[in-house]
This record gives sequence, structure tokens and C-alpha cells, in this order.
Amino acid sequence: MMTSYGKTARVRYRGTLADGTVFDSTEGKEPLEFVVGSGEVIHGFDEAVASMKVGESRHVVMPACDAFGERIEEKVELAPMYAIPNAKDIEVGRLFYFVTEEGLRFPAKVLEVREGMARVDFNHPLAGKELAFDIELVGVRE
Repeated sequence: MMTSYGKTARVRYRGTLADGTVFDSTEGKEPLEFVVGSGEVIHGFDEAVASMKVGESRHVVMPACDAFGERIEEKVELAPMYAIPNAKDIEVGRLFYFVTEEGLRFPAKVLEVREGMARVDFNHPLAGKELAFDIELVGVRE
């Protein structure tokens, strides 16, 4: 059976960076399920799975624009430490989550803290990186 937009795909995958570092994988977990074409996964991954048949495996390399986008310097902001709700837990260089008033969580990395101000990078940790995926389509349903 072929996948197509609107169908639910079940995939096993392994995602690696250019240097071979594994950044995500379904190894030891249930396959990932998502509706093809819904925007639940990154564009390049969606496009690859949309044209696969059940049982097929594929190696896909995608540029940053088809993955998490290019790194945008304007997404690096200066914020006063008092305005950061969980400021006491922040470690320079480590990823943490900002929580909006609406309860949305999004990752950020504090690049530096000086004189009560934090320089915070709101780019996705994989922004600007070419990604490679080994994908196996294990099932499709309507």
C-alpha cells in the first residue's frame, strides 16, 4: 500500500547530523505515527514518507530549509533575568523551555548571562543544519 496525504503513516526512523551524531530515533520505541501532509513532522520528512510504500526503507538527506529552517540571528534576544520565570534553573549553553502565559512551551538556549541580562537563542536547536534520516514505512491506515 502506498502512502498519500491524509493517511496515517507508521514509521521507524533514525535521524543523524552530517557528522553521524544521532539526534533522534525510534529505536527501542513504538514507531512514530503521523498524518501525512498535516504538518506534524518537518516538511522534508513528510515529503519522503508521502511517496513510500509499506515495507520500503529510504535514506533521505535534507537541507536546513526542508528541516528546521535556517538559523535566524533576529531570534537571539536580550532579556532581563527578572522577566524569565525559571531563571534560577538556567545554565548557560543548556537547552531549557520558556513557557508563555498561554502555557505553550518552546525551547531556548541561554548563550550568556551578564549584569542581570540573558542573551537567549530562540532558534530550534537543529536550525541551520542539514539532516539525514533512515526511514522505514511499517504501516499506513486511512
